[in-house]
Amino acid sequence: MRRTPLAVLALMTTTALAACGDNSPAAPTEASPAVTTPAPGVPAQAAPEATATPQSQTTPAEGMQGGTDDWRKVANTADASLLGRLDQAWRMARAEAEEGGFSRQVEALGPLADPNAGQSGRVQPGQGNYRCRTIKMGSRNGSGLAYVEYPWFRCTVELTAGGDLILTKLTGSQRTRGLIYPDTDRRGVYIGAQAWGADENRYPAYGDSAERDQVGVIERIGQNRWRLVLPWPKQEAKLELLEITG
Repeated sequence: MRRTPLAVLALMTTTALAACGDNSPAAPTEASPAVTTPAPGVPAQAAPEATATPQSQTTPAEGMQGGTDDWRKVANTADASLLGRLDQAWRMARAEAEEGGFSRQVEALGPLADPNAGQSGRVQPGQGNYRCRTIKMGSRNGSGLAYVEYPWFRCTVELTAGGDLILTKLTGSQRTRGLIYPDTDRRGVYIGAQAWGADENRYPAYGDSAERDQVGVIERIGQNRWRLVLPWPKQEAKLELLEITG
């Protein structure tokens, strides 16, 4: 089935979800940021990430996810359920960051950190090159950092001949590649997976490893400005934001 640009999709295969055993490698932090309590008036910002860049990967002509534009047919049940708890992730993550002394940093993010900032129209970014940066709020296990802000890195959006709209974070120690699927007139759904560290030169497929898998929503929050919102990511945070801008 040929898809339209909105019927974007895919990330390699619909391989069955692999269980993660006790010997699975721990996810690297992006440049191991040392952020604790911000000094008055000083924004919390992590050290720069590594700049490893996985090799580009060829997309099959029929599309990476077998030709469907329905994200519900691709995401496993556990990951799909995370989107149902998106409001809770926003609420808890913001509260934890603010209570941890990062109110000024959160406020400075403007619409990026506003759960209701998504706008209708042009939900998905068009193909091209973008700047992108990661913000993490709340601690996944209650003992980590309440807020982490990373510098800008490089992202691309690619529309393939098969109709897949692919978002790739090219640089940094935590890189992601996945597809943007249509959902509503105010958001798309992202399904992808992470590559870690400088030694990995290919992106894993969604479903290869549960700890690498990512499911979130794509929203437009301004003129030529989007965000990827990942509720309950598998590492570190309660909510992860990827700001995407031209």
